[in-house]
Amino acid sequence: MTLLVDSSAVLALLNNRDQWHQTAITVLHHLVNNNSALVMTNFLIAETHTLLLTRLGHDIAREWLLTFDWNVVRVSPEDEQTAREIIKKYRDKDFSFTDATSFAVMYRYGINLAFTFDRHFKQYGFETVGI
Repeated sequence: MTLLVDSSAVLALLNNRDQWHQTAITVLHHLVNNNSALVMTNFLIAETHTLLLTRLGHDIAREWLLTFDWNVVRVSPEDEQTAREIIKKYRDKDFSFTDATSFAVMYRYGINLAFTFDRHFKQYGFETVGI
């Protein structure tokens, strides 16, 4: 099983004060035990590093950036265009550009499941673990 890992899941994993921390730990153990392939986009890496930097500090952000070993998928120009179209179409949603590029990459690779605590993935129609 292949899953896209969202920045909200990484924050929950690393922040023991996060309301989803214990759930995130349990989910990750389950995914690892089932040999799930974990994927992030290059945009999600940038977003996650920034989120960790501002919420948990330089040391944690740096350590995560230098040690995570998930598969990385690069967002293509076509994915960026698809993301713009998603944002244009779903005017009633507050999808970020990074979220929309994640949706585009998931569609391109046939990934239907996200490890996330962000409601936007469900709103767009993907299955999630976490929430």
